[in-house]
Amino acid sequence: MKSLDDIAQALQGFDPQALSVDKAQEFIQHLVQTLPPISTEELGLMQALGRVVAQDIVSPINVPAHDNSAMDGFAFDGQQLGQTALRLRVVGTAFAGKAWQGTVSLGECVKIMTGAVMPAGLDTVIAQELTTVANSGADTIVEIPAGILQAGDNRRKAGEDLQQGLPALRAGSTLTPAALGLVASLGIAKVKVYRPLSVAYFSTGDEVLSLGDAIREGAVYDSNRYTVFGLLSRMGCQVIDMGVVRDDPILLEQAFQQASTNADVVITSGGVSVGEADFTKAIMKKLGDVAFWKIAMRPGRPMAVGRLGDCILFGLPGNPVAVMVTFLAFVKPALLQMMGCSRSTTPYLRAKSAVALRKKPGRTEYQRGFVRTLPDGTLQVEAAGNQGSGVLRSMVEANGLIVLHHQQSSVAAGDEVDVMMFDGAI
Repeated sequence: MKSLDDIAQALQGFDPQALSVDKAQEFIQHLVQTLPPISTEELGLMQALGRVVAQDIVSPINVPAHDNSAMDGFAFDGQQLGQTALRLRVVGTAFAGKAWQGTVSLGECVKIMTGAVMPAGLDTVIAQELTTVANSGADTIVEIPAGILQAGDNRRKAGEDLQQGLPALRAGSTLTPAALGLVASLGIAKVKVYRPLSVAYFSTGDEVLSLGDAIREGAVYDSNRYTVFGLLSRMGCQVIDMGVVRDDPILLEQAFQQASTNADVVITSGGVSVGEADFTKAIMKKLGDVAFWKIAMRPGRPMAVGRLGDCILFGLPGNPVAVMVTFLAFVKPALLQMMGCSRSTTPYLRAKSAVALRKKPGRTEYQRGFVRTLPDGTLQVEAAGNQGSGVLRSMVEANGLIVLHHQQSSVAAGDEVDVMMFDGAI
């Protein structure tokens, strides 16, 4: 297994005292790649929502199984279409779930329902509302105007959605509600998935109060544990909440040892800033292979990353907003990668800034923003409230983070910016 120094030396331009967000993300990606894959289990579809598929799910059937109609209408042989209106005699009705038995000649058609199997020799369907239907003696005649469709229209072909023998869902895919429906459409009741990651989390510091403690001067209630619990739970992780650990070397060492024994990942908040008068950094160094970074970003400059035995450690800043930003920028992609997810990065949305934003090149800035759709369909983002790293209210009012990249300078009103949306995360 590569040490943290080995990984750092392999990355060109890596400087832990002035680390860009991109380099930090690259380092973490390499760190996670050194880990053995987590184990798998087989679950029923109802229990597998949100889990990551551990092996390709191969379709045992064609979906749809037969050529069928995409709408209610009339099915006929499309070779009859031409420059003039077409008049066809209705010779029967095809219903979904039961193949129509009979033959259809030129000049004839079959009334057909959505999803019904296409009768043999027929390849085109016209929507019933586009036709004129009249009775001629005992016969029903359908008139189809010229030029409104082509041969093959409104027919779903067998295997058009999923083909027998080909992967319907690749390993690394997340079982979303839509994916559950897709797997169910194949008649598959159980799937092999990666087990959930177990993540142990605790806050550090004598100034941090647990809920129920009496307030005292200079102390703050611990919000970070609840935020991180929500972030991890949204990802489907098994969360081990270890509470608040005081600035006591014995208690801290016990907490780190217990966490690293029982979890795949350990996350802490607080105690990683330069010059802090506590024992957290010393215990991290004693027990594991840990790097301490100064990341060129705002908020969230101090951060620790490393290993404690066989588990990964993330030491996050203490400020509440910085905890969320560093989690989204660094921890979430790493956890998704560890979970076997093939899509571990969050795509950015492009939106026009409502106001000018001041920014100097040389660091990445994350500003809380609110994206809205203007009447002309344009996406616009504006800053959401106070941008201080301890201000939680503006994080609640925002629906995404405006990402001003490392080399980016000030933004004028109307310029497009990247936004990391919160949907499903915060």
